[in-house]
Amino acid sequence: MSTAALIIFFISTSIHLYASYKTDQKLRNKTKPFILLSLIVFYLAAAEPFALIILLALVFSWFGDVLLIPKGVKWFTIGGISFMVSHVLFIFGYAQDIIPDTVSAWVIAGMELVFLAIVTVLFTKLKQHLPKKLFYPMFFYLFINGTMNCFAILRMLSNPCTATALTCIGAVLFFISDSTLFFVRFNKNSRIKTHFLVMLTYSIGELLIVLGLI
Repeated sequence: MSTAALIIFFISTSIHLYASYKTDQKLRNKTKPFILLSLIVFYLAAAEPFALIILLALVFSWFGDVLLIPKGVKWFTIGGISFMVSHVLFIFGYAQDIIPDTVSAWVIAGMELVFLAIVTVLFTKLKQHLPKKLFYPMFFYLFINGTMNCFAILRMLSNPCTATALTCIGAVLFFISDSTLFFVRFNKNSRIKTHFLVMLTYSIGELLIVLGLI
């Protein structure tokens, strides 16, 4: 089952990336739901045992994928909320594997400040392109994503190994994907014109997160 699910993941992701590169919206819409759905099945089949909180995080990511398919600010907002719930669930999932007293509080504070600085720089460039009512909610959303990254890094520092490194790399790719999406969706002058890079980093990121957690 896990092998079949992984094959479906790679096939659906490959077709979706091709559609993204060609800006084929109909094909993108048809293939997008299968990316996370197959990854959820893979996680359930391969994890022994699976963690409910991680399963829920993946499910809310899938909800976010589906909700972002329709056009409009309303759907973008609802999809963003779903992804934010996913990030929070990942945070709690990573926290369970962090060994207490292995990482200094100064390191934690430093990482949060780094991600806050990155988000601030990104939104300084995005500000003129964003609807005013979405600026602070989107800023907060990306900062939550950055916090999820901090916990993935803490998990790796607490227990350095291949598994924690994979999840950490996956979390960083998720952050890059979200950051890129904002520019593609709202900045018409962006050098990145298609969703190819958004979905490439997102798909690989989610896969690495799952592999590291398994």
